[in-house]
Amino acid sequence: MISLTKNLEVFSDLSERLDYNLPDLPLYVRKGNLHQFNNFAAVAHWHVDVEFIYVLKGSMDFSVNGRITRLHHGDGIFVNSQRLHYGYSLEDHNDCVFLVVVIHPSILGEKTSIVQTYWGEKFSLMMADFVVLTHQMDWQQSVLLSIQEIYQEMYNNHTPPNPLRLASQALSLCATIGDHLQPIPGQPGVLTHVQEMTRFIHQNYDQKMTLEEIAAAGAVCRSRCCTLFNKYVGQTPNNYVTQYRLQKSCEMLKETRRSISEIALACGFQSSSYFSSIFRKQMGVVPQNYRRQVTNNESS
Repeated sequence: MISLTKNLEVFSDLSERLDYNLPDLPLYVRKGNLHQFNNFAAVAHWHVDVEFIYVLKGSMDFSVNGRITRLHHGDGIFVNSQRLHYGYSLEDHNDCVFLVVVIHPSILGEKTSIVQTYWGEKFSLMMADFVVLTHQMDWQQSVLLSIQEIYQEMYNNHTPPNPLRLASQALSLCATIGDHLQPIPGQPGVLTHVQEMTRFIHQNYDQKMTLEEIAAAGAVCRSRCCTLFNKYVGQTPNNYVTQYRLQKSCEMLKETRRSISEIALACGFQSSSYFSSIFRKQMGVVPQNYRRQVTNNESS
């Protein structure tokens, strides 16, 4: 049997990387909202981490491997490892506020153990892709409460977060959901093609790329490439490239002082004028104003 550590080495370069809250504790805990994303839709992504979401306010549609679920206030969802997923509100652009807890399997430690073996079995591609969480079942209500408790521990304003408590809470959360995951029939190999194509885009978004190159990365033809993107990502390959480039440009506008021209080229846009035109069409403001807005929000 291939160890969990070996699997992590294989997938570490394929997925979206996360900015964990604390050093040496692979736990991502944040409060988010849909309005922070372009067109009120997160970019489809995946990672080896497992993910839990709890809706605090509003509602959103949530896609996991092409299956869409509507989440309302008080609902939550568990997303298994290596699944393409994203939340959105495309039709009405109503905002949604939510908590997200993302847990990397390396929280178990480096050595191979029975615990890692259990994790590898429960959170594999052969198990359920996701579980919708409501207050109608006691164990699901417990999971939803745990998500809130982890957030409260991480952002307790009176004392620094306790890493031991956070690790314990995160593992307890995974243990509870693991008890209720069931194997599902299917062909996980199909998803691998999509992951390879999105990986290619993530690694080469700063360069010019063609549909043929994207399809070749997934070892499929152009037609199959488009079919898989529409089914699992919810948009065409070219639209996904644009959305991912815009996401990276937003990060650069917020986190760096690079000029608009530098960011445009770094994100694969042909020119600063074209970048500004696409950015304004999608975001409703030009890049300079977006940078000014996020800077003012952080300082207020």
